[in-house]
Amino acid sequence: MKAESMWEQFSIKKNIDASYDAWAFCGGGEIGDCLAHLVLEGKKTATASAYISYQQEQEELPKNGCYSVVLYDTGEAACIIQTQKVSLVPFDEVSERHAYLEGEGDRSLAYWRQAHRRAFTPEYQAAGKKFDEHGLIVLEEFKMVFSQQEEEKI
Repeated sequence: MKAESMWEQFSIKKNIDASYDAWAFCGGGEIGDCLAHLVLEGKKTATASAYISYQQEQEELPKNGCYSVVLYDTGEAACIIQTQKVSLVPFDEVSERHAYLEGEGDRSLAYWRQAHRRAFTPEYQAAGKKFDEHGLIVLEEFKMVFSQQEEEKI
Protein backbone atom coordinates (compact mmCIF):
# COMPACT_ATOMS: atom_id res chain seq x y z
CA MET A 1 0.00 0.00 0.00
CA LYS A 2 1.28 3.46 -0.83
CA ALA A 3 1.61 6.21 1.77
CA GLU A 4 -1.28 8.21 0.33
CA SER A 5 -3.64 5.23 0.54
CA MET A 6 -2.66 4.39 4.10
CA TRP A 7 -3.01 8.03 5.14
CA GLU A 8 -6.45 8.23 3.52
CA GLN A 9 -7.65 5.10 5.36
CA PHE A 10 -6.32 6.40 8.67
CA SER A 11 -7.56 9.97 8.34
CA ILE A 12 -11.08 8.85 7.36
CA LYS A 13 -11.27 6.23 10.13
CA LYS A 14 -10.00 8.64 12.81
CA ASN A 15 -11.61 11.77 11.31
CA ILE A 16 -8.27 13.57 11.23
CA ASP A 17 -7.56 16.59 9.06
CA ALA A 18 -3.79 16.95 9.28
CA SER A 19 -0.72 16.75 7.10
CA TYR A 20 1.93 14.04 7.27
CA ASP A 21 5.48 13.28 6.20
CA ALA A 22 6.52 10.00 4.61
CA TRP A 23 10.01 8.58 5.09
CA ALA A 24 12.04 5.42 5.70
CA PHE A 25 14.30 4.89 8.70
CA CYS A 26 17.97 5.39 7.77
CA GLY A 27 16.91 6.51 4.30
CA GLY A 28 15.70 3.01 3.45
CA GLY A 29 17.50 -0.22 2.68
CA GLU A 30 17.65 -3.38 4.73
CA ILE A 31 18.35 -1.54 8.00
CA GLY A 32 15.41 0.81 7.44
CA ASP A 33 13.10 -2.14 6.78
CA CYS A 34 14.30 -3.89 9.96
CA LEU A 35 13.58 -0.75 11.98
CA ALA A 36 10.09 -0.47 10.45
CA HIS A 37 9.44 -4.06 11.54
CA LEU A 38 10.54 -3.19 15.09
CA VAL A 39 7.87 -0.46 15.12
CA LEU A 40 5.24 -2.93 13.91
CA GLU A 41 6.30 -5.38 16.64
CA GLY A 42 5.90 -2.65 19.27
CA LYS A 43 9.59 -2.74 20.22
CA LYS A 44 10.62 0.59 18.67
CA THR A 45 8.95 3.74 20.01
CA ALA A 46 11.81 6.20 19.52
CA THR A 47 14.39 7.26 16.99
CA ALA A 48 17.39 9.56 16.75
CA SER A 49 18.84 11.78 14.04
CA ALA A 50 21.97 13.88 13.81
CA TYR A 51 21.00 17.54 14.19
CA ILE A 52 23.71 18.45 11.70
CA SER A 53 21.64 16.76 8.97
CA TYR A 54 18.67 19.01 9.71
CA GLN A 55 21.00 22.00 9.48
CA GLN A 56 22.52 20.82 6.19
CA GLU A 57 19.11 20.20 4.63
CA GLN A 58 17.60 23.33 6.22
CA GLU A 59 14.82 21.06 7.40
CA GLU A 60 12.45 21.71 10.31
CA LEU A 61 12.66 19.47 13.35
CA PRO A 62 9.73 17.12 13.98
CA LYS A 63 7.07 18.52 16.29
CA ASN A 64 4.93 16.93 18.97
CA GLY A 65 1.70 15.65 17.48
CA CYS A 66 2.94 15.43 13.89
CA TYR A 67 2.24 12.32 11.84
CA SER A 68 4.60 10.29 9.68
CA VAL A 69 4.00 7.38 7.35
CA VAL A 70 6.94 5.02 7.81
CA LEU A 71 8.00 3.50 4.50
CA TYR A 72 9.76 0.33 3.48
CA ASP A 73 12.63 0.58 1.03
CA THR A 74 10.17 -0.33 -1.76
CA GLY A 75 8.16 2.82 -1.04
CA GLU A 76 5.30 0.80 0.43
CA ALA A 77 3.83 2.08 3.70
CA ALA A 78 4.57 0.11 6.89
CA CYS A 79 2.61 2.14 9.44
CA ILE A 80 1.73 5.60 10.70
CA ILE A 81 3.37 7.06 13.78
CA GLN A 82 2.62 10.19 15.78
CA THR A 83 5.42 12.12 17.46
CA GLN A 84 4.99 12.40 21.22
CA LYS A 85 8.21 14.14 22.30
CA VAL A 86 11.17 15.81 20.61
CA SER A 87 14.37 16.88 22.34
CA LEU A 88 17.89 17.96 21.42
CA VAL A 89 20.56 16.18 23.45
CA PRO A 90 24.33 15.87 23.03
CA PHE A 91 25.32 12.42 21.72
CA ASP A 92 27.23 11.58 24.90
CA GLU A 93 24.19 12.45 27.06
CA VAL A 94 21.62 10.20 25.38
CA SER A 95 20.02 8.13 28.15
CA GLU A 96 19.74 4.40 28.66
CA ARG A 97 15.96 4.90 28.58
CA HIS A 98 16.09 6.38 25.10
CA ALA A 99 18.38 3.60 23.86
CA TYR A 100 15.90 1.06 25.20
CA LEU A 101 12.94 2.80 23.52
CA GLU A 102 14.71 2.63 20.16
CA GLY A 103 14.40 -1.15 20.44
CA GLU A 104 17.56 -1.99 18.52
CA GLY A 105 20.08 -4.76 19.22
CA ASP A 106 20.17 -5.66 22.91
CA ARG A 107 18.53 -2.26 23.67
CA SER A 108 21.55 -1.15 25.73
CA LEU A 109 23.13 2.29 25.66
CA ALA A 110 26.46 0.74 24.63
CA TYR A 111 24.82 -0.87 21.58
CA TRP A 112 22.96 2.36 20.77
CA ARG A 113 26.18 4.42 20.88
CA GLN A 114 28.09 1.99 18.69
CA ALA A 115 25.32 1.73 16.07
CA HIS A 116 24.58 5.45 15.99
CA ARG A 117 28.21 6.54 15.94
CA ARG A 118 28.52 4.37 12.82
CA ALA A 119 25.29 5.82 11.36
CA PHE A 120 26.03 9.48 12.12
CA THR A 121 29.69 9.57 11.04
CA PRO A 122 28.86 9.74 7.29
CA GLU A 123 26.36 12.54 7.98
CA TYR A 124 29.07 14.57 9.69
CA GLN A 125 31.48 13.79 6.84
CA ALA A 126 28.89 15.01 4.30
CA ALA A 127 28.88 18.31 6.20
CA GLY A 128 32.68 18.43 6.05
CA LYS A 129 33.04 17.73 9.77
CA LYS A 130 34.37 15.02 12.03
CA PHE A 131 31.90 13.10 14.21
CA ASP A 132 31.48 14.89 17.54
CA GLU A 133 30.57 13.00 20.75
CA HIS A 134 29.12 16.29 22.04
CA GLY A 135 27.18 17.02 18.84
CA LEU A 136 23.43 17.49 19.15
CA ILE A 137 21.10 14.60 18.41
CA VAL A 138 17.39 14.97 17.69
CA LEU A 139 15.59 12.43 19.90
CA GLU A 140 12.04 11.62 18.95
CA GLU A 141 9.56 9.47 20.85
CA PHE A 142 6.47 8.29 19.00
CA LYS A 143 3.57 5.90 19.09
CA MET A 144 2.27 3.77 16.25
CA VAL A 145 -1.28 4.88 15.51
CA PHE A 146 -2.11 2.82 12.41
CA SER A 147 -0.86 -0.18 10.48
CA GLN A 148 -2.28 -2.43 7.80
CA GLN A 149 -1.59 -5.42 10.06
CA GLU A 150 -3.85 -4.00 12.77
CA GLU A 151 -6.58 -3.19 10.24
CA GLU A 152 -6.53 -6.75 8.93
CA LYS A 153 -7.03 -8.16 12.45
CA ILE A 154 -10.29 -6.23 12.90
